[in-house]
Amino acid sequence: MNTSTSVLDAIGSTPLVELSRFTRGLGGRLFVKLEYLNPGGSKKDRMARQVIEDAEADGSLKPGQSVVEMTSGNAGTGLAIVCAVKGYPFIAVMSRGNSIERVRMMRALGAEVVLVDQLPDSTHGQVSGGDLELVNQEAARIQMERGAFRADQFHHQGNFRAHYLHTAREILQQTGGKVDAFCDFVGSGGTFAGCAAAFKEHNPQIQCFVVEPSGCAVLAGNEAAHPNHKIQGGGYSIAPLPLIKTEHIDGYLRVTDEEAMEAARSLAKLEGIFGGFSSGANVAAAKQILEGRTVVTTINDSGMKYLSTELWE
Repeated sequence: MNTSTSVLDAIGSTPLVELSRFTRGLGGRLFVKLEYLNPGGSKKDRMARQVIEDAEADGSLKPGQSVVEMTSGNAGTGLAIVCAVKGYPFIAVMSRGNSIERVRMMRALGAEVVLVDQLPDSTHGQVSGGDLELVNQEAARIQMERGAFRADQFHHQGNFRAHYLHTAREILQQTGGKVDAFCDFVGSGGTFAGCAAAFKEHNPQIQCFVVEPSGCAVLAGNEAAHPNHKIQGGGYSIAPLPLIKTEHIDGYLRVTDEEAMEAARSLAKLEGIFGGFSSGANVAAAKQILEGRTVVTTINDSGMKYLSTELWE
């Protein structure tokens, strides 16, 4: 029998698929890593497992201790799964601006979900850096109050290691190492940081691009003129991001809300790949740098998590 001891064994080893229909007539080859096929429906399952296992190994997480983290929903879902299997109570702290599907999924997995009101000038479905800071403050308060372990995805090296040790290595194996460029819509920065480091070690000529929302490209050095963009899961107007090394950034790409949504819808109709906002942002950005090259990016999460949003109206 070929069985696993828990669902955690199903995290990772996701397929890499070429988007031959989406890129028809454009030149170049675009490959996407189907991270929505992880148990929690997103790439954040990788971070969740690595952060918790690293914390267990170094003793910063004790048996039965509560775990808390701020999340837009995907990190919380991944942590809810890992904590359920390993027996840690988990508290997810999330802005009310994120989609309700994520709240329901985390609660179904046994998590306590604490919802934080947005700033007065924020719009539901458009979580700004200011909104996220309110979530961060609440997570810090709960950490102190309950003596919880903070699975701090913006700073914990487990987030970097998850993608350095696994995601990037899988891509290199799946492509035979023949990658010209990689791009990533940045949230916490873990995927970009880990993959870029591994790619540069393999071949310094692989170009790595940060993807940001138009009007909110703060990592590229611009002001956040449009912090209330619609691309959930990133573009939080936070710069610099501790996990990312600037020497690994070869360039910055910008994507509008409309470009991200149109790309996500085209992925579904042309390739049968049902992704969310940031997945659309990734492939829209990848088209900008195709130019006869082999480009790799990720499908970060499932479109199922956005059925209540305008993405699928």
